[in-house]
Amino acid sequence: MGEDLRDQGHSNELGGTVFGPALQARDVHGGIHLHQTASPEAPLLKPNQLPAGHPIVNRHDELALLDDIRSGSGGTGAPKVAVVSGPAGVGKTAMALHWSHREHDSFPDGGLFADLRGHATDKPIQPTEVLGWFIRAFGVEPKRVPAGLAERSALYQSLVSGRRLVVMLDNAISVAQVTPLLPASAESVTIVTSRWRLAGLLMRGARAVRLEQLSAQAALELLERTIGGDRVRAEQESAERLVELCARLPLALCVAAARLATRPRRPLSEMVRALTHERRRLAELSIGDEDETKVQAALALSYNGLSSDDIRRIYRRLGLFPGTTFDSWSAAATVAMPRAHVRELLEILIDANLLDDAPGGHYRFHDLIRLHAREMAERDESEEVRARTVHRAVDWFLSTATTVNRLVMPYRKVNFDAVVNEPAEPLTFADRAQALDWLDDELPNLRAAIQVAMEQRLFPTAWQLVDALWPLFLYRGRHDERLEIDRMGLEAARACADAEAEAKMLNRTGLAHRALGELDEAAADFHAALEIWRREENRYRISGSTRRLGLIELDRGHIEEAVVLLQESLSQYRAAKESRKVALLLCDLSEALIELGKTAEAVDHLAEAEGLLAEVDDPHNRARARILLGSARGGEIGTALVERELEEMKRIGSAIGQAQALQALGDLALREHREQDARTLYEEAQRVLAQSGSRSRQLQERLSRLAR
Repeated sequence: MGEDLRDQGHSNELGGTVFGPALQARDVHGGIHLHQTASPEAPLLKPNQLPAGHPIVNRHDELALLDDIRSGSGGTGAPKVAVVSGPAGVGKTAMALHWSHREHDSFPDGGLFADLRGHATDKPIQPTEVLGWFIRAFGVEPKRVPAGLAERSALYQSLVSGRRLVVMLDNAISVAQVTPLLPASAESVTIVTSRWRLAGLLMRGARAVRLEQLSAQAALELLERTIGGDRVRAEQESAERLVELCARLPLALCVAAARLATRPRRPLSEMVRALTHERRRLAELSIGDEDETKVQAALALSYNGLSSDDIRRIYRRLGLFPGTTFDSWSAAATVAMPRAHVRELLEILIDANLLDDAPGGHYRFHDLIRLHAREMAERDESEEVRARTVHRAVDWFLSTATTVNRLVMPYRKVNFDAVVNEPAEPLTFADRAQALDWLDDELPNLRAAIQVAMEQRLFPTAWQLVDALWPLFLYRGRHDERLEIDRMGLEAARACADAEAEAKMLNRTGLAHRALGELDEAAADFHAALEIWRREENRYRISGSTRRLGLIELDRGHIEEAVVLLQESLSQYRAAKESRKVALLLCDLSEALIELGKTAEAVDHLAEAEGLLAEVDDPHNRARARILLGSARGGEIGTALVERELEEMKRIGSAIGQAQALQALGDLALREHREQDARTLYEEAQRVLAQSGSRSRQLQERLSRLAR
């Protein structure tokens, strides 16, 4: 048959998947008889693919949730799927394997396991390949395994139908990678581990098991398991610091513990010192050359797995952000992208477990992830881009704090002119309370921004940021943190050789010392500021320093000396026609006169002060004037007036004002010989001040007199 069959319109091809012998022929004449010895089907094997487990600590709630998923609580007979997600190194695989081995008896038909390599240096494993592994694990001969995804999936579902299996799909990258591998059998449980949250699986009925950092106690327990409890207890403080430097992340802790275990004479404090250096921390958390023992390598795989340049760019640039939390407004300003787009990117980083959502619409990096993001910025961004990114971030804080100042204290004569990068989408506030809440909530980040501005030599930005915090300290106190911040402002003012800024910051440090009851230190700073104002021949500022020195004398109980200084300042402000400052001096002077028992004179001053403040948008000092007026008048009328202004101070959110009102009510009770009521009111005022980080010598003296 030498002629070509194709030339005669015939085709001699065999396609598709064929099981068993096949016969190809062109023309058949007569019958065909095939003789083959039948071979019985081999029984299916019981797969047992789970690798050995590793010790875990704590995780009681997460293990209980897996128990609940296995029991089908709240389910409808649908497949049972758990998505165990969390950042790199948090112990997802270890916990899933621990549970799977612990529940071995619940799965008499075996266990399947596949590392899907979603965050490996090579490509993720395709589901078609995994299905081939799983099918062969049941004992199906390789030649009987179909080639295509659909055929393999159908055969796989037939094999698992009705069986009680645990299927662990480790290190998944996407829903599409996982879906064909999920057994439809309601008797089986599938555990998917992933650095991504895989919301698509949750939409289809899977349940989320989210892993966070270990608790401090659990982290110490993990450390003890490797290096021994005696060694941990011998250096308890260093051990506690070590677990925090490892971000209480199991992988980092295991690496640190293994290094210590191989060096039994090495003090824990030595490793703590090494990890304290942020630029060396990730490099220190490694053993040998294997990526599995490097925290840095694990995070690099997560970073490289991000799907676009924009996502990687925002990740590394936000690693430069000062502070521990940020919102979409500050993030958008920092990376110079539209806020709507930034919100989308932040959600992707959350899904990738590279970012956590925090209360109040905020986001945060875990410490080691933040360090990695910063390393990526140093590797992939130019020095100019990094500096510009940081500058935008600190400008965001100064610009927003300026907005707060204009809303809460519109009468302040300040000019925050250091902002270079005005945010394209500024944050606005509905009222004073919301604006003060922002300052209060953001104080740790604001402090970090001031520190970063100092490091970047943005000295005008740094001291103006300190100055912009004044509304917070006036209304809310926070004096324990305030002195440190004000000292940074003074350092920044001196660094930029700005005498006026230095004097302003000396006033700030002096006020902080006064709030803490450190009167000698406060007086020294006020005198130093006064000398600068005299050299500058700034009469307005000289009046302010004179007033503050008068308040120090009032605090010391030197009432006559205080009156002299306050009257001097009052006359200077009257000459300058500074009506609001005149009103404040009248209040100060009235406080001294009340101490001297000259209440009628005080009432006249306070009536004038009320009239002047009626024209100014300054609710705090209006309420203060009325509190003093009630204290001067006394009796039921005075008490009622102070009680009303106490409620006003609560309404505007002034803790300092509340303490002033409570002290005034205590004074009124004492005048009426109601000592127990006075003690209760003084103690309540002291409690309010303590919550704001303030102390009062006057309150302490009153309580001491009552105790005697």
